[in-house]
Amino acid sequence: MDSMTTDFWDVLLWSFWFFIWIAALMVWFRCLWDLFGDQELSGWGKAGWVVLLIFVPWLGALIYLIARGRSMGERQMAAAAQMQAQQEKYIRQVAGSGQGAAEQIASAKSLLDSGAITQAEFDTLKAKALG
Repeated sequence: MDSMTTDFWDVLLWSFWFFIWIAALMVWFRCLWDLFGDQELSGWGKAGWVVLLIFVPWLGALIYLIARGRSMGERQMAAAAQMQAQQEKYIRQVAGSGQGAAEQIASAKSLLDSGAITQAEFDTLKAKALG
């Protein structure tokens, strides 16, 4: 019974260390991603951070988070805002300018007045514009 208890705690300990290892890798890669995505940092600055992050990875990532953590968040928020603006622009472009209900009804009325459509067709177009 004692062996099973020890095995359980060993598995639990290994699971904990595995979780810590994955979390540390995610932080390290996030620092690298942010570093190369920063448009304002010079090439020499990037090279210095890369050397630090490669040769002393976990300490380098900790220093990077302390030194540039706030600007990481700002860059991430700016990128998200830019992506949202591009998405909205694309949606407006795909949806087209479209006419409003009043413009559609006025256009249908001019067709009715010119005799191009009947009153029933006008009523259908008007209902579609309003609905």
